[in-house]
Amino acid sequence: MSAQQWTLATTEQPPEWFIQAVKQHTPASNGLYAAQLLWQRGIKEKSQLSAFINQKAYQAANPFEFGQEMQLAIARLQQARDAGEKIAIWGDFDADGITSTAVLWDGLGEFFRQNIELVYYIPNRLKESHGLNNQGIENLATQGCKLIVTCDTGSTNINEIIYAKQLGIDVILTDHHTLPEERPPVAAIINPRYLPKEHQLFHLSGVAVAYKLVEALYQTLPDVPQHPLEDLLDLVAVGLIADLVQLSGDCRYLAQLGIQRLQADFQQPPAARRRPGVGRLLELCQKSGDRPTDISFGLGPRINAVSRIQGDASFCVELLTSRDAKRCNELAEVTELANTRRKSLQKDVQAQVAQKLTQLDLSTTSVIVLEDAQWPAGVLGLVAGQVAQETGRPTILLSTEGSQEDSTPTPLARGSARSVNSVDLYQLVKDQAHLLHRFGGHPFAAGLSLSIENIPLFTAAINQQLRQSLGGTTLTPTVQADLVVTVADLGKELFLELKLLEPCGMGNPVPKLLIQNCWFENSWHRNQQDWRGKKVQYIKTEFDIRDDSTRSPFPGIWWGHYKDELPVGRCDCVAELDYNTFKKRYEIRLIAVRLSENSALDTQYLPFILDLRNQDNSARAKPPATANNTQHGLNPPLPLTALILEHCPMNWDDLRVWLRRLTTTYSVSALDNQQLAIAWSKPNHQPPKEIWQTLVGIAKYLSRTNQSVTRRQLLDKLGISDRTLFLGIKALKYWGFTVTRQDRDLQFTWNPSNVFETNGDAAVGQFLAAVSEEQFQQNYFAEVPLSTIVAMINS
Repeated sequence: MSAQQWTLATTEQPPEWFIQAVKQHTPASNGLYAAQLLWQRGIKEKSQLSAFINQKAYQAANPFEFGQEMQLAIARLQQARDAGEKIAIWGDFDADGITSTAVLWDGLGEFFRQNIELVYYIPNRLKESHGLNNQGIENLATQGCKLIVTCDTGSTNINEIIYAKQLGIDVILTDHHTLPEERPPVAAIINPRYLPKEHQLFHLSGVAVAYKLVEALYQTLPDVPQHPLEDLLDLVAVGLIADLVQLSGDCRYLAQLGIQRLQADFQQPPAARRRPGVGRLLELCQKSGDRPTDISFGLGPRINAVSRIQGDASFCVELLTSRDAKRCNELAEVTELANTRRKSLQKDVQAQVAQKLTQLDLSTTSVIVLEDAQWPAGVLGLVAGQVAQETGRPTILLSTEGSQEDSTPTPLARGSARSVNSVDLYQLVKDQAHLLHRFGGHPFAAGLSLSIENIPLFTAAINQQLRQSLGGTTLTPTVQADLVVTVADLGKELFLELKLLEPCGMGNPVPKLLIQNCWFENSWHRNQQDWRGKKVQYIKTEFDIRDDSTRSPFPGIWWGHYKDELPVGRCDCVAELDYNTFKKRYEIRLIAVRLSENSALDTQYLPFILDLRNQDNSARAKPPATANNTQHGLNPPLPLTALILEHCPMNWDDLRVWLRRLTTTYSVSALDNQQLAIAWSKPNHQPPKEIWQTLVGIAKYLSRTNQSVTRRQLLDKLGISDRTLFLGIKALKYWGFTVTRQDRDLQFTWNPSNVFETNGDAAVGQFLAAVSEEQFQQNYFAEVPLSTIVAMINS
């Protein structure tokens, strides 16, 4: 992998009047960070600021600003309504395409009878590609369809549009992808790329274009609809935020309104929700719908997962639009299981791609093209995006399982491409169109298929093309931070201040915070679990971050990484500040980390280590000169200023964490003359069953008295680790306890009627086994030779 290049956004000090204007929206803080970011991102006038922060001050564009094409589309829809024609919505299988289809299904469904005059069609991701195809058009023709309305797709499907006309079917295109060179032979084409780049509608995604078509129909036939147009906005927000579009102009406005409706619907009792399927999905991913990240990390990936794993995602439209709560619950759980499977497949492919990358010379590779016959095509885009970010190079991953279409005599490879570093990937791929069977997309993401025998030629050609366009410039993965903060800055005030910028997306990314000279403690990782409690082969590391600005640590998570990947010693990190609705806490989401310049541990500066284990306190406080203390061959008395480690570790990581604290507290010159004493004694352990009974007793007492307890208090009382406490709390849930977190406190509520003894016995067994293992380890550390400890620390 290439070394990452870290950059800090150019700091522009906004004028005082602008800072004061921003401060009016951040009463809990001085607004300096938000003002700096907004100013740097081009918000430099009071009118801009008002419209950016408050959607009520924004003037949305009229849908008829699409001009004659919108007029043509509405006229053709009115003709279909007057003649009682059957209309088919042709969508796409990603989150933008699914929500686009759902918007047209609900929106056009106000004017055309669903399942009688209105049907929809979603291509199968694993069998069909993006866009129109002749077989699907033939199928719709046999059903009597006279009009196809596309959404999020179709702009470049010239041959398929001609074929539809031959079968007596007109086409209205609504899309936002790259335009064809000439206007296609359609009844109408509504695509914001025909508008000037500075137009407030230019960046609309597929779902937003579909919404504008419905809005125009509502304005033309205002007496027909039974439901308000605003009911569609939650779907619009999901598609907008899940897709790679710039959230500015009407995109931002629609996303703001949509998130408000999404949150308001979720706050209703489940039986009263307008969209019970969306509500159940939010519950399954432990989100509440009030944050853009609830879509980008919750709803979006789950909707996308269905086609990635199953191919056919048609039922997702029903999931998003049906009012049948029981049916929606079933579909939501199928969707959640698909996402669970997606995570496991993605991790498997990532590992295989990483292995193949070791065989590439990245110094001579401009575009990474990798292939494998076993790769599931559905997750290749996700992995390609990750590889592109890590390497700084556009990445194309292909599955060569050898699928064949009627129009091709040779087996095809299918795959996904993702770009980085502002490289126009769509143009790169388009320039090799003569080698491809099909392709489509936009500058940052594309899908393609080609003959397997053409892969070597395609790889060489696209690499040569990018090398020539770069003109000797090297591609380097970059990490850009927006602000420099300290651990003391992290928390509610900063979160609320930065929340002014939401919803974030392309053109207005989530603020990246640079925290310098920090270190990590209490790190642990575990596999994720699905909603049924089964493990998913997808790792998340949790940790506390510290620096010299405060004595209080701050929690954080690192998705897809093991705790051993966190550096030892002082480091710099780039992170995003977030609020975890499920845990009810503020936390950082780690993006990148590197060692600080002064963090490297040089073993020649490690302190002398004295062995005072299993001795009494008096000997520890002031050891006599004759005490039998082993110390790298030296034997002086222990100075009163020595650093003493009294707690018996449970594993080597405990020792490393303590050493990390040592190296972050003292300078190298101070360490050179410092002495370290390991002074723990062999613990007098309670039997594991008694520890479990103590935990149950504490939980009952706290429930009865309505008191809370900190995690540290529990750890000290029980003498166990964080991970084992987690297993204990998990077991308590099977015994009728509900555990909630309020800031740093835990609260216990007991309901004896909610006891599930069968599963509970297994959970308690896991807890007891973990306690036994920790006690075994502590006994080991009480007796292990000092030479072994020194060797491990030095390594």
